[in-house]
Amino acid sequence: MENKTLYPPSTLYDIALHLERFPGGEILLTSVGLLEELLAQARANSVWGLTFGLACCAIEMIAAYMNRFDLERFGTITRATPRQADLMIVAGTVTIKMAPRLRRLYEQMPYPKWVIAMGSCAISGDHYRNVYSVVPGVDRIVPVDVYVPGCPPSPEALIDGIKQLQEKIKAQARELRRRK
Repeated sequence: MENKTLYPPSTLYDIALHLERFPGGEILLTSVGLLEELLAQARANSVWGLTFGLACCAIEMIAAYMNRFDLERFGTITRATPRQADLMIVAGTVTIKMAPRLRRLYEQMPYPKWVIAMGSCAISGDHYRNVYSVVPGVDRIVPVDVYVPGCPPSPEALIDGIKQLQEKIKAQARELRRRK
């Protein structure tokens, strides 16, 4: 069956072609690759973030969740515990004293997990790069998926970073499907 619709291939429409309904309401997905893609769509559109606000970037992160920008409309909500979060937003300067705690919180997060480094201080140490107590980039402690530059970055930049992460999650599922 050829897909002759306006939708690009490998979308939710493509997934719906492989659904079969049974009496009683049960649904069976007849393609394993599409199941992975369906799960990736769900993961990408329901990212739960562990807020790790360390400096002035945290104010901009908070503003992104408020009324004007409303980051929750993209399916991103904040959690106060690492065991319920799959995204860590590191906003601000990470000191050497804070680094082991940040690593421990990252290790407590369930798989799959992602990290966004928000702000120049989190990305490279910025103004405090040569200070003995500052880590020169959070990517030396945890693997970073998306970098949001700025000092401090605007809420729009964080929203763009979240969208980039969502696209990355979907692309990973498409790549996994191609390999199979």
